[in-house]
Amino acid sequence: MPITNQQVAGHAFLQQMYDDPYFPDHVVDHGKAILLQLCERVEARQHLDLEALYALTQAATEEFNLLDRAFVAAGSGIETAAREWICDEFCFVASAYGFMDADADELTAGRDW
Repeated sequence: MPITNQQVAGHAFLQQMYDDPYFPDHVVDHGKAILLQLCERVEARQHLDLEALYALTQAATEEFNLLDRAFVAAGSGIETAAREWICDEFCFVASAYGFMDADADELTAGRDW
């Protein structure tokens, strides 16, 4: 399903990670795909409320938990800067879909990175 939100469609997800050679692009690609799938799931839901958004972001957070293993296997990892960048992307998604009151910590609650 193509993204219809123009703000999201034009956004360069995880650009800071792509710009940093510490993070392998092929693994960052998976992170970008997780975020795009989150956006698709948000757009597929009608009458999405904040609690439903949190449920969707929790699922995406779990996917990032698993992705951290791929980063480690590639000699990298989701460390301090990457944590902030990924959390910023979750906040961007919430904001782009009108959830200005979403709690940043709640969006990625359950993360182990």
